Amino acid sequence: MKKKTISFELSVYETLGALNEQDRDLMHMAIEARKDAYAPYSNFMVGAAVLLANGKTVIGSNQENASYPSGLCAERVAVFQAGAKYPGVTIKSIAITAMSKTHLVEKPAAPCGNCRQAISEYEFKQKSPIELLLMAEKGEIIKCQSLADILPLGFNSSYL
Repeated sequence: MKKKTISFELSVYETLGALNEQDRDLMHMAIEARKDAYAPYSNFMVGAAVLLANGKTVIGSNQENASYPSGLCAERVAVFQAGAKYPGVTIKSIAITAMSKTHLVEKPAAPCGNCRQAISEYEFKQKSPIELLLMAEKGEIIKCQSLADILPLGFNSSYL
């Protein structure tokens, strides 16, 4: 038997002001998108903003449904919209921010498993990493260099 360790490095920024201008602007777009979330059941509102290689930005917010599996997370709304509106254009980064209507969210929320898989598909297809910026209502911002960092041993079309 052989053991392997999988690890990654992330950056932690104390405030929005500590980010570079491009990342800060992207996160502000995600915060604005979060305001349009439709979350009457969970009261958990998420906004996402996708920066494309052509300089365009696409936003998304979570959209719930009384039939829970029928809703869609902010990350997939934004990524799928980017893929539909700008097919073949590389996704450079995604800013994601979450808040609750019932309590203060102080810790950044990472994408759920379904969103990780969907973003991973784009990362694999475009053969370049997608940076992630994660933020709660307030507090620190976490930056990952690649979706693969938070989804090691991911499944992709090379297995099919």
